[in-house]
Amino acid sequence: MSDGYGADAYGDAYAEGFEDQEAEPGPAAQERTFAALPPAPGRGFAESWWGRAWLKALEDTALDGRQLKEGRRVAREGRVGAVSVRPGRITAVVRDRDRSTYRSDVLLQQLSDEDWERFLDMAVERSGHIAALLDREMPPHLVEDAAAAGMDLLPAIGDLDPECTCEAWDHCPHTAALCYQMARLLDRDPFVLLLMRGRGERRLLDELQVRIAARAGGPEPSGPDDGVADTVPAPVVRGVPAADVYATADALPALPPPPELPEEPGLSPSLDTETDPEPGVGPSALETLAMDSAARAHRMLADALAPGHERQPVPAALTPEQDAVRLVADARPEPWTVTRLATGSGRRRAGMPAAVAAWRTGGVAALDVLDEAWTPDASALARARTRLAEAWEEDEAPRLRADRNRWTAADGTLQLRYGRDGRWYPYRKEGTGWIPAGPADDDPAAAWAEAGAAEA
Repeated sequence: MSDGYGADAYGDAYAEGFEDQEAEPGPAAQERTFAALPPAPGRGFAESWWGRAWLKALEDTALDGRQLKEGRRVAREGRVGAVSVRPGRITAVVRDRDRSTYRSDVLLQQLSDEDWERFLDMAVERSGHIAALLDREMPPHLVEDAAAAGMDLLPAIGDLDPECTCEAWDHCPHTAALCYQMARLLDRDPFVLLLMRGRGERRLLDELQVRIAARAGGPEPSGPDDGVADTVPAPVVRGVPAADVYATADALPALPPPPELPEEPGLSPSLDTETDPEPGVGPSALETLAMDSAARAHRMLADALAPGHERQPVPAALTPEQDAVRLVADARPEPWTVTRLATGSGRRRAGMPAAVAAWRTGGVAALDVLDEAWTPDASALARARTRLAEAWEEDEAPRLRADRNRWTAADGTLQLRYGRDGRWYPYRKEGTGWIPAGPADDDPAAAWAEAGAAEA
């Protein structure tokens, strides 16, 4: 990670810190790794109910306020690396101001199988919990109901057991910083707390569905044999005649309001763990795809919520070659990923900068102008020549050489390309090739000025 906060920034200390960890067998062998978070100056660590509840439990049960305060400063400065979460354990590499690094672990007691049985029975008894959990939400009152069933989800005094390579006998600033960082992760996904207590999200939901099916008297849902009852209830769906629905349309409840647009796309997971990837799989390339997908989903939602969206035409799907250029332009991946995208799309690596510049100035249309030299028919050529003649006064017009749809300056430094859309695309000479110099314009003089400004 280039920002200095990711696991890579911690060098060999990160890799060596995980060498002694063995995966637990069976269904509990689950792990999630979250990318390092940037500094958090001037604001609290937690925004959600779950994050604030974790902080309150942490600070209420702390035995050494001085170490806790120092850990809060370390976490606030962004010196906690990628966080690995497993049943009963969270792990990260924490960096001191002198750039020395320490592998820090915090152990949290896992709930017993009997505890989880009570938790699931409690959830099934309350329809609100079922709906929320199956919708992958964690309602705050789950804590109180779980406590009433005899199990504590949040840590109590003595529940957080620290281990750190700084060899402190109790909580040190490094383990305290890791605990503070957990509050920010819980903001993003409260299910992380259940994973720490011994049940990952998928297993928990599978077990919950098994109980729902059993209560309904239906067959158990089938799924992978992971030690958990592996069936999903097959719901009985009874149709309603369309005529009946339309007849009662006025009496139907109003649709809920559309979702609010998040301020920014969500964070993608970090795939840089101690587990070697499968041959041919590049974790950083997958992270790039995940970040790009989140950014595209955010833009699509913004477009969908914009007034008049329903009147906009559906955009044409991109070809793989076009999408490779878009991905490089939008996601700005690492150089080796750019090389793979260029090779996979049939474009030379050296030609990718020009393609990216074209995409950023005009999308698909500009990319087509870059790649294609075409000969206008008689009517299109006449229109182009008319526009060129009208663009400048006779004594101000640049000297241009025409070649198919391209008009090049006599000194060979600037060029106008006439697109199939009737617009003019400015280009400038860079080395032995041509680079897009700005957005297209209906006026060739304006496009020419754009090319000259880019050259200057």
